[in-house]
Amino acid sequence: MALIHRLVTLSDTTPTEIVGWDNEPHEVHLHNMTKSSNEYVYFGSSAVGTGNAPHLDPGESITLTLGPGDRLYAISDPDGLEIGVLDIRKT
Repeated sequence: MALIHRLVTLSDTTPTEIVGWDNEPHEVHLHNMTKSSNEYVYFGSSAVGTGNAPHLDPGESITLTLGPGDRLYAISDPDGLEIGVLDIRKT
């Protein structure tokens, strides 16, 4: 099992890949690192935007299971927010 952790700074205009491809299912933990109100991280496909995707509130965390070949992208509002990523690869 491999643990991959990182802190990613996000743009408010360009989706950033936060979890890359793997050939096996893997568990991903995401955390919106900001503590300020009204500062959100949106996550989804490469077409993620502030009007078309689920979001994490300030200080909120979520766990996702990604399938083989899946990638995950994120964008922030406002610009420059950080997302904490823990990717647990079960290979």
